[in-house]
Amino acid sequence: MDLVRSHLGLGRRPALILVDLMRGFTDPACALGTDCPLVVEANAKLLGLFRQRDLPRFFTAVMYRNAHQAGVFRQRINALNVLQPGSPWVEIDPRLAPDDDEPLIEKRWASAFFRTDLQQRLTEAQVDSLVVTGLTTSGCVRATAVDGLQHDYRVVVPREAVGDRNSEAHEANLFDLDAKYADVVSLAGLFEMMGGHL
Repeated sequence: MDLVRSHLGLGRRPALILVDLMRGFTDPACALGTDCPLVVEANAKLLGLFRQRDLPRFFTAVMYRNAHQAGVFRQRINALNVLQPGSPWVEIDPRLAPDDDEPLIEKRWASAFFRTDLQQRLTEAQVDSLVVTGLTTSGCVRATAVDGLQHDYRVVVPREAVGDRNSEAHEANLFDLDAKYADVVSLAGLFEMMGGHL
């Protein structure tokens, strides 16, 4: 039996959280990466809309500055060790290059909230809801969306703007997010929600 839940949509001042759209995740030449041009394209469209409306935008990137950061996580997934300062893999995909007023939140674990200053930045920007996009649906996107709800934000996840290396994990996590933690909508539906057009 399905849970009864309400779709809440966005508040008056949403922020766009672009999760880990780094070359290490968008380039299949990296062990962590996958070929996802449609996800990048969807994010470019959303980024354009949020820039046009002058709404807050935040990029995140996984990065490790020393051997002690997120040690257990890196023991589990050795490929994470390539995500170091100066590596091309930690650069945001050039198709989504951040503007000077779009902060990059460095993170060590899955959630963009965990041990970062994201919540403080959202409070300062008077944000009341979140659009969470990026990679991967079953990992960092899911963790950020769940933590967004746990920080009492309405959360919307646009289906076409998130991706995963595993299509079954992608679909299962979108189903679960929509059932409990976020509104999962189409990209066109989100544009309509915000009074825009694709």
